[in-house]
Amino acid sequence: MYHLRGVVLPDGDERDVWIGDGRISFDPVDGARSLDGAFLVPGLVDAHCHPGIGVHGPTTLEEATEQALTDRDAGTLLIRDCGVPIDIRPLQERADLPRIIRGGQHLALPKRYVPKLGIDLEHPDRLPGAVAEQARAGDGWVKIVGDWIDRAVGDLAPLWPDDVLAEAIKVAHEEGARVTAHVFGEAAMPGLINAGIDCLEHGTGLSADLLAEMARRGTALVPTLINIENFPGIADQAAKYPVYAAHMRALHAGVTDMVGAALDAGVAVYAGTDAGGMVEHGRLPDEVEALHRAGMSEEQALAAASWAAREWLGFEGIADGAPADLVVFDADPREDLSVLRRPRHVILRGTLIR
Repeated sequence: MYHLRGVVLPDGDERDVWIGDGRISFDPVDGARSLDGAFLVPGLVDAHCHPGIGVHGPTTLEEATEQALTDRDAGTLLIRDCGVPIDIRPLQERADLPRIIRGGQHLALPKRYVPKLGIDLEHPDRLPGAVAEQARAGDGWVKIVGDWIDRAVGDLAPLWPDDVLAEAIKVAHEEGARVTAHVFGEAAMPGLINAGIDCLEHGTGLSADLLAEMARRGTALVPTLINIENFPGIADQAAKYPVYAAHMRALHAGVTDMVGAALDAGVAVYAGTDAGGMVEHGRLPDEVEALHRAGMSEEQALAAASWAAREWLGFEGIADGAPADLVVFDADPREDLSVLRRPRHVILRGTLIR
């Protein structure tokens, strides 16, 4: 049992907060131990994370556990898994690990995604059935691969016909699940958005017109900016495909403007690191700072990785009776995002982690 007094975000009011039986209380809890710290932030959220993917592909469950611990120690207390090739349900059973929303496995076509990470469907028409299976097996999200390099054309290209996408997303919604898609280039965007997809990951090729349509539909964007930093290196390794290489460099060069345009259009933008593989775990503060550089205020960028993201994913913030998942800081992260790298306390499920 703990007692804190500080500025509670996002409201910004200074108040007393007690923690007992794993929950937050605004009424005193007898015998509570007082903790120091001045600013209380709802547990941080990595909305695009892969506990279970490493540099060489699928990891062991033990490695996935270490990845989740690294995220937790950086203040990430809620993870939306955006496609994992191993069964990470045992991680959800551990009280010392972040809460995880499982998205199942990536759905792709043969030779149209990273090997061993997803489920390769024999034909595009199999997508609706596979989406239904993943929707039933996961925690309310399904991940599809919207585009990838097509070596026959030497550039990024869509994987799915528009009518198949529309049917697949309809099926997911009927199962009570939302759908998100990996997508880099321009060509796949209209089909995904017009099919009613709920979120786009990366979205580097989004245009102003499509961003306006996303805002109208309520389609979210998780741009994973610290992963986009890898695009020049990917292009350098793609000398056999010069059109693709040039395309990747152009997408990298334009991503800051794209995110700024998304904000101007009113698109909901959330923080996700794409940790696993090319991005190390525990780097959520880097992504928050990247969102700030792309045009978000400090408070908007923090919200995208905390209370706004929690609401989007169906989780409470700091509220009376809510699960006690919060991070405590000595200074105001709304004024200096580097504070996120120095949490005073991390409290998960009412337990003091640090």
